[in-house]
Amino acid sequence: MDSTLAVLLGGAGLGMLNLIAPRYTAQFAAFTVGLVIPVALRRRYPAGAFAAVIVIGGLQVLLLPRPIFADLAVVVMLYTLAVYRPRRLSFAGLGVCLLGSAAAIAVWSPVHDIDSGYTLGEISAVFAGPALSAWLLGDLMRWRRGYYQALEERAARLERERDAQAQIAAAAERARIARELHDVVAHNVSVMVVQADGAGYALDSAPDRAREALETIASTGRQALQEMRGLLGVLRSSDSGPDSRAELAPQPGIEQVAGLLEQTRAAGLPVSFAVEGVPRELAAGPALAAYRIVQESLTNARKHGGPAATASVRLRFREDVLVVEVTDDGRGSRPGSGTDGAGHGLLGMRERVETYGGTVAAGGRPGGGWRVTASLPVASARAEAT
Repeated sequence: MDSTLAVLLGGAGLGMLNLIAPRYTAQFAAFTVGLVIPVALRRRYPAGAFAAVIVIGGLQVLLLPRPIFADLAVVVMLYTLAVYRPRRLSFAGLGVCLLGSAAAIAVWSPVHDIDSGYTLGEISAVFAGPALSAWLLGDLMRWRRGYYQALEERAARLERERDAQAQIAAAAERARIARELHDVVAHNVSVMVVQADGAGYALDSAPDRAREALETIASTGRQALQEMRGLLGVLRSSDSGPDSRAELAPQPGIEQVAGLLEQTRAAGLPVSFAVEGVPRELAAGPALAAYRIVQESLTNARKHGGPAATASVRLRFREDVLVVEVTDDGRGSRPGSGTDGAGHGLLGMRERVETYGGTVAAGGRPGGGWRVTASLPVASARAEAT
């Protein structure tokens, strides 16, 4: 496009030479070509092309008796300089053009030039006016380009931030589902393993007890499958379309702790239960966290405490804090403090509790055994909804 503009400007300038200055055709043609060549490079080298045009224009003022049509290249280059270079540089270019206009007026005015054909006012209008207009238009265009560039950068930044937030949310959801799967699978599978071992020992000597153990295994397996279907249904729901709805069971909470204790006792671990303070309905998040803490702690006690271990669960309802304490009198030391020996159980507890601004501590008891204590800042379900 710039080359086309240079060709058009040069062609028009050369075509007008015979009309305005037949005696200086060769000289005017040379300056015409020299002025339009930098126009083809104006956007690649704005400052350099502008400087070249100014030098050639200065020589023209000294060597030629009048302006030519190709002098419009000075206006084009000043506009380009104002668009693509900082304002301080383009402002200096405007000053150079205005000084050049004053020099041209002084040299080509009727007082100093014989038979010029131009008045002083016409020469001023030809040079100073277009130069000032070109600079103003180019400066406005530079501002608009900067404004739109800032909008594009802002849109790109917001898109990157949105993608980052989506990745963070996806990672948090995967971590939440991983914790849920860990708690569900670890607890229910440990119950099933204990019951299966008991059924194997009692198969010949006590068929009734073996049958009860098998029924417990079946019941626990169905419960685990139901909870896992609920979790996997959350994963599938985004791919199944807006009309599909996973059949999700309600998340367990404080009210389901009694059932969890019965299941633990049936698995062979004696558990005592005590509540201090005035029980109240909790929001879904803290209630689920409390349930999972009890579930994980009892699973650890059953798996690591030994065959003679007993456990105790205590819930302390205070004004704005729920304290969950689970203790046992088993072997005490547990590698990793988690059901899988890698610390994932305790890590899951901490992540759950820290989500609601609470704390959790786990470690051996002075007299033997293990203690898990978690403090959950809680609000009522009604307050959280509000």
